[in-house]
Amino acid sequence: MPPLTGLRKTGSDEKEFVDEGLTPDTRFRLAAGEIEMKFYRIWALIERDMRKFFRNPALMMASMIFPLVQLVVLGYAFGGKITKVRVALVDKDTGTQARQVRAGLNAIVENPETFHLTEYADLPEAVTDLKAGFLKAVIFIPPDYSQRVLRNENPRIAFIEDNTDTFTSSGIFERMQQLQNSLNGPVLPPLESGESPAANLAGLFSPNRLPASIEIQTVEVYPYIDYIKYLLAGSISLSIFVTAMIGGGITFIDDKARGLHEGYLSTPLSKVDLVLGLIGSGALKGLMAGFIITVIGGLIAGIPQLWEPARLVYLVVVLAVTSLAMISMMFLLMVRVSDPLVPRAIFGVLNTLLFFPSGAVYPTAGFPVWLRAMSIVDPFTYVVDALKNLLLKDTGFAGIGLDLAILTSFSAVLITACILLFKRQI
Repeated sequence: MPPLTGLRKTGSDEKEFVDEGLTPDTRFRLAAGEIEMKFYRIWALIERDMRKFFRNPALMMASMIFPLVQLVVLGYAFGGKITKVRVALVDKDTGTQARQVRAGLNAIVENPETFHLTEYADLPEAVTDLKAGFLKAVIFIPPDYSQRVLRNENPRIAFIEDNTDTFTSSGIFERMQQLQNSLNGPVLPPLESGESPAANLAGLFSPNRLPASIEIQTVEVYPYIDYIKYLLAGSISLSIFVTAMIGGGITFIDDKARGLHEGYLSTPLSKVDLVLGLIGSGALKGLMAGFIITVIGGLIAGIPQLWEPARLVYLVVVLAVTSLAMISMMFLLMVRVSDPLVPRAIFGVLNTLLFFPSGAVYPTAGFPVWLRAMSIVDPFTYVVDALKNLLLKDTGFAGIGLDLAILTSFSAVLITACILLFKRQI
C-alpha cells in the first residue's frame, strides 16, 4: 500500500499534518477524526470512574449529604438561647419578701425556661455540687433578707455562678437582672410642688417610691476563664478521635485491601484475640496522642495546677477510657467494610456529627431539642464534660464518675458487638 501523501513521520513517532498534497477539506476531516478518537478515549476514562462512583453509595452520600448535614448541625450548634440548666436555690429566709423572689424565679422557670430550680437546705452542699459540675449556679437568699427589704438596708441576694462556662452563666445572670428590676419596681418621680402629701399618702409610702435597693451580688467560683481554656477539652477529644479514625479505621481497611489481614487469619488467634488486640493497640495510640495534646495544650492555654498528681491520674484514666470508646466505635463501623474509600468519605461526616453536638465549642443547654437529643447519645459529650471538670474546675472523682461509667459501658457494648460481627475469614 503506497504511503499517504501529505503525512510526515516525526521524531516522536506521531503523525502530523502538512500542507503538501492535501486539500483543506481533507485536512479538516483528518483533524476531526483525530479529535473524535481522543474524545472516545477520554470518555472511556470518564465512564469508568463514573461507574465506580455510582457503585459506591457511601461516597455518594458523603459528597452530597455532608454539606447539608454540616449546614444544619453548625447552624443550630452556635448562639442558641440557654434553657433548662440546673440551678440551686438556698432560701434561709422564707419571709414575705423571699416568697416574692421565689415567685419571680418560678416565673423564669415557666417561661422562658432558662433554668429549673433544685432546693438545697445547706449552702456548702450546694457549692460542692456546683464545683463538681452538677449545677450551673446557686441562688442564696440570706436569713435577714425580708427584714432588710422592709428597712431599706441594702438587701442582697447572692448569685454564685460556675464561670467556666461563660455562655451559660451570662444567660442565667441576664434573667437574674430582670428579676432584680422587677423586684425593685419602677422609681416614681418626686412629688410635684403643688401636690399635697396628705392627699397622696398611700403613694408616698409605696415601695415604688423607694430607690432601687435590692442588689444581686455575683460570686464567681473560679478565676477568669479564657475561651482557649474552654476549647481545650474539645481539642483533646478531637485528637483521640482522629487517632482512632486513622489508626483504627483507615489502617484496618488498608491492611485488608493490601492482604496484610490474611497474615492474622493464618495464625491460631481467635476472633476475641484479634478484636481485643487491634482495639488495644488503637487505644494505646489514642492515649498517647491525647496525653501529648493535654500537656502541650494545657501549657499553651495556661491551665493552673496541671501537674497535680491526683489530677494527672484522673486525666490519664479519662483519656484511657476515651481512647477505648473511640477505637471501639471506629472498629465497629469498619468491621464489615472492605472499600478503602469508605472511612475517608465518612470522616468529615462523623467529625461534624460527633464533635459539634458535644458542647465542645458551645454549651448543649443552647441547643434545640433534636440536637440536644443527639448530644445525649454522643460519646464526645461525656468526654468533653469529664475533661472540662478536671481541667477547669476544682473537682475530683465526683465530677467524672458518671462520665466514666457511661463511656465504660459504651465501650463494653461496642467491643461485644465487634466480636460478634468480626469474620475470621478472607
